[in-house]
Amino acid sequence: MTKIERVTDMACTVGESPLWCAQQSAWYWVDITAKTIWRLDVASGAVRYWRTTEMVACLSLKQSGGLIAGMETGIFHLELGEGQTVVEKRLAKPDALIAGMRFNDGRCDRQGRFWSGTMLMDNPAARPQGHLYRYTLEEGISQPVVSELVVQNGLSWSPDGRTLYLSDSHVSRQLIWAFDYDTETGMPSNQRVFVDMNAYPGRPDGAAVDSDGCYWICGNDEACLLRFTPAGKLDRKIDLPMAKPSMCAFGGANLDTLLVTSIAAGKAEGDQWAGAVVMLRPGVTGFPEARFRG
Repeated sequence: MTKIERVTDMACTVGESPLWCAQQSAWYWVDITAKTIWRLDVASGAVRYWRTTEMVACLSLKQSGGLIAGMETGIFHLELGEGQTVVEKRLAKPDALIAGMRFNDGRCDRQGRFWSGTMLMDNPAARPQGHLYRYTLEEGISQPVVSELVVQNGLSWSPDGRTLYLSDSHVSRQLIWAFDYDTETGMPSNQRVFVDMNAYPGRPDGAAVDSDGCYWICGNDEACLLRFTPAGKLDRKIDLPMAKPSMCAFGGANLDTLLVTSIAAGKAEGDQWAGAVVMLRPGVTGFPEARFRG
């Protein structure tokens, strides 16, 4: 049995993007619809939050300090200040990002390029208008690298950085893909189905890769974490108390802790775990999250 601990008694409407900062010995995550960034100091247990002017869906640390984030109207640099103040500077906006859309899942590849995808916020419409983008300081925002996504998710890389994983978590898709990834150019190729999640419990949401090269995916709607080997074989399932786990990330002093966010939107009446943020030690370690280069 894996012990699961609740981080605080707070609940996120749409919790996402857990992120470990080793220098601060702190966890970050976001509540998308609440326009909030949360931070947990591990040593003291103190929890802080900051409010943003628009929805922030994903975060990565920057080598130069601060955060890079995918938001409603583009990719932003964020500086968290005193109290709840945030300095926001938009870095890029793709032409295809129109009203009614926002960025969703995102993180840096092992070389420090920031990747994130867009989605239409009208989820029931199920329109494949989302794209996956790459952003660097040198080149700016790329043209769409992967297109026709409904709800982009599950972004992660293999330990050597040569395989990119990507999912579409919409109920009409529920697929995880793998790509060959050129670490020099930052271009994926050879898209193929890695796991068809229609055969497993839950929709594929946010993900992380461990030091064995196995892919951990949140089984949204089915209260579980699933671990797939690099060959796409399910080798472990961890039940969670939250029906809608949304993303997981490795962190802690030894990178042996998984922090898992969840979604409270649409919760059943009396569900005390909906939107909870929990941590657990699954018996394997992960990798430090790459910082945005520049």
